[in-house]
Amino acid sequence: MRNYESDAYRKYRSSMEQRQKVVRTSGSPYSQQTAVQGKRQIVERSASTKRKRTREKGKPYYDYDLLLVIIFLMCFGLVMLYSSSAYSAQNDYNNDMFFFTRQVIIGIIGFIAMFIVSKIDYHLYGAYAKEFFWFSMFLMALVQTPLGKTVNGARRWIRLPGGLSLQPAEFTKIAVILFIAYAICLLGQKAKKWDGIKILLFYGIIAFLGAYKLTDNLSTAVIILSITVVLIFVVHPKTKPFVTGVIAAGIVGIIGIIFLKYTLAESDNFRMRRIIAWLNPEANADTDSYQFLQGLYAIGSGGFFGKGLGNSTQKLHAIPEAQNDMILAVICEELGVFGAILVLCLFAFMLYRLLFIARNAPDLYGALIATGIFAHIALQVTLNIGVVTGLLPTTGVTLPFISYGGTAIVILLAEMGIALGISSKIRLK
Repeated sequence: MRNYESDAYRKYRSSMEQRQKVVRTSGSPYSQQTAVQGKRQIVERSASTKRKRTREKGKPYYDYDLLLVIIFLMCFGLVMLYSSSAYSAQNDYNNDMFFFTRQVIIGIIGFIAMFIVSKIDYHLYGAYAKEFFWFSMFLMALVQTPLGKTVNGARRWIRLPGGLSLQPAEFTKIAVILFIAYAICLLGQKAKKWDGIKILLFYGIIAFLGAYKLTDNLSTAVIILSITVVLIFVVHPKTKPFVTGVIAAGIVGIIGIIFLKYTLAESDNFRMRRIIAWLNPEANADTDSYQFLQGLYAIGSGGFFGKGLGNSTQKLHAIPEAQNDMILAVICEELGVFGAILVLCLFAFMLYRLLFIARNAPDLYGALIATGIFAHIALQVTLNIGVVTGLLPTTGVTLPFISYGGTAIVILLAEMGIALGISSKIRLK
């Protein structure tokens, strides 16, 4: 028995060492060109080797710009969270700082997690990416057990001691980023061919179905699958298939929307009711369109410069749970369109820094992780803005770093910690 355990342990260590070799694959998807046989390929490889050596000899780099924008967004989010939630917190909990205090505690935990994660070599996450992925599936399966917790009719949380809860679908986002990036490194050139793409899509669809079926969270499931597609797109040498797919999906979506608008008046499915309410908001103003219309009223009444911080009227129970996915509407009412533009500029700068890290990462795995984090933030911000402005049906997607949330904030800050860890490995002249 002792020998058997020793052999198994040695095999496991050997597997971990092999995985770390896989994620240390050199190269970047942003500098790869179509493979060419002969002299040109040798020249490109020599140039790549020269650039790599130059980076290794360069000075250490750390993206303080990204760190500063994270801190600023978190602080701004706390201010807007208190402004949007103080009235409802006073009425519901007899404490106007109820949500604010909890968010501060969550933020501190998140920053500690970000600091710790940033100090760990990100290649280690690649070695355990497969375990992270299947562990996230296990956590989502626990939602269907007695440990699952239902909030506002949605069963998406796991009960934790001390009255706390965990939303496992949020953990799945980062698990998918780490695992799909590892799988691409493992597949190598095969990831650019259909056989490899099928494998990557298979895992992406498993995570999609897990989030959708086990936690009944379609918006998070869509984000997870979209992250997978973005990572495939980055390493694929051709863009035409993806552009064709997006156009085809857009045409099908438009046809489906037109069909629903003129054929379906009501439904028992809550997602279909949201789409119907989105297509005919005035007809459902007192029911499914209520939150959406109140958000538009807030945006319209704020004008360009807003009513002033703390002076929103729509947050006084007109917008249900304004501190969550509709907090951008409160920002627009109090700080105006100008304030919302400044917030979007901050997110744009954050995405720019993530793209910079991805383009300058020392290896393929680091570039793919940074790209996955970029895709996560970009998708979530885009979906939230689309919902608040009425361009998309209500989805429940929160605004990163600003909306109230526990698991989401900690996971986002952990992702930023990984990105900062990758940036610390960059060597520039």
